[in-house]
Amino acid sequence: MADRSTICALASGPPPAALAVIRVSGPLCTELARTHLARGVPAPRRAVLDRLHDASGQMLDEVLAVFMPGPASFTGEDVLEVTVHGGSLIVDRALQAFVDSGARLAGPGDFTRRAFEAGRLDLTRAEAIADLIDAETAAQHDQALKQFGGALGALYDSWHDRLTGLLALLEASIDFPDEEDAPDTVDAPVRAGLDELLAALDQALADGHITERIRDGFRVAILGAPNSGKSTLLNRLAGRDAAIVTDIPGTTRDVLEVRLVLGGYLVWLMDTAGLRDTADVVEAEGIRRARRVADEADVRIWLYDARTAFTPPAERRPGDVIVANKMDLAPDLGVSRETSAISAETGAGVDALIEAITGAIRDLGRAAPAPVLTRARHRQGIVAARDELQQARSGLSAGLGAELVSEHVRRAARALAGLTGAVDTEAVLGAVFSSFCIGK
Repeated sequence: MADRSTICALASGPPPAALAVIRVSGPLCTELARTHLARGVPAPRRAVLDRLHDASGQMLDEVLAVFMPGPASFTGEDVLEVTVHGGSLIVDRALQAFVDSGARLAGPGDFTRRAFEAGRLDLTRAEAIADLIDAETAAQHDQALKQFGGALGALYDSWHDRLTGLLALLEASIDFPDEEDAPDTVDAPVRAGLDELLAALDQALADGHITERIRDGFRVAILGAPNSGKSTLLNRLAGRDAAIVTDIPGTTRDVLEVRLVLGGYLVWLMDTAGLRDTADVVEAEGIRRARRVADEADVRIWLYDARTAFTPPAERRPGDVIVANKMDLAPDLGVSRETSAISAETGAGVDALIEAITGAIRDLGRAAPAPVLTRARHRQGIVAARDELQQARSGLSAGLGAELVSEHVRRAARALAGLTGAVDTEAVLGAVFSSFCIGK
C-alpha cells in the first residue's frame, strides 16, 4: 500500500448517541491497544470489556474493544474497533488519544480505499458500500446489495478476460508470422470475438440509464393546461406548500423541482408552466422550458380538469400517466379505465396515482435490456472500450496489420480493467473514494 500510516475515525453516526464506534487501522494498532487499553491487546475477534485511557493514564471511558489482525480484516491491516459511550466529549478525547500516540485522522473513504488496495474488494464493490450507506429507498438498497455481491465486477472482469484472449491471438500472429496463412487463421476468431463483445457493450449501454436513475432519482414531470391543478398536485405529493397556487392562469412560469420518495423510488417531481398559446414573453419562455422537461422526463403525468374534455397531446408516448383532476367538483363524471381519477385538493385517488407512477417506473426497468451501469464512470469506461473495439473491428476489415489492431484492443482492455480498479490512475481512485464518509 502507498500509505502505511495508522488511521482512526468515528465509524458510527455523529454524537450524541448511546454508543459510538471508533475504528483504527494500520501498523500501530497493537501498540495503541497496549498504550490505551488497560488489558492490552484483546484476543482476536472477541469483544472484550475494558477501560480506555489517554497516554497519561487518565481513564476516558469503559469500552468494548475488538481486535482484528490483518490480513483477515476489512482493510487487510490490523484493525482495532473501540465502542465508547456516544457523547461528543468522549469521542473527541478518544480520537485525540489515538492521534497523540501516532495515528492520524482518516479522510473520506480511507478505510474502504485500503480494503481495495489490499485486494479485499474491487472498485465496483467499494462503490456499492458508498451506495448502501447513502441509500434512501428500497430500490437503491436492493441495487447496492446486488452490486456489493460482486456480480457487476464479475461481468466487467469477464469482458476483460475475453479481450485478453483476443489480444493473445493478435500478439501470437505478430510474434510467430512464419506460417503464410497465420493472419487468416487469426482474423476469423478475432473478428467473431470483437463482434460478440461489441454486441454485449451496446446492450449494456442501451439500459436507458435505469440504474443511474435508481441512484440519482427518476424525473417525473407534471404537464397540462393552465389551472388544471399541477401545482396543487405537486404540493399534495410533496406534503408541503412547495408551489404557489392561485386561480390565475399562468401563475407557474418556471420549472419547480421537489425531491421525494414515491413508492420506494427516489423521484424529482417537476411542476411546469401550463401549456397554451400566449403572447406573454415570460410565460412563453416557461412553456418552452415545460416542453423541454417533457422531452427529458422519465415519466410524464398529463393532468387535465375533469370538467373539460381531454385532448391527447401530440407528445404523448407509451408509459405516460393520464390523470383527471378535480373529481371533487365533478363527482358523477366518468373517466376511462386508462385514466387516474383524483382530487389534488382533497387527496382522493392520490394513493392510486402514486401506484400508477411507481408502475410506470417499474416498466422502465423491465424494458431495459441490461441495466448494469450504476454510475457515470461505468458508462464512460464502456463507451471508451466500445469505441476502441469499433476501431479495431474497422481496422481488421480494412486489412490493417495485427500491430495496429492489437493496440486498439489493448486500450479497450485497459478501459474495462479501470472499471474494477485492476488498472487505474491515482486521480480516478481519488475521485471514487472522496465521495465516501470519513468513517468508511
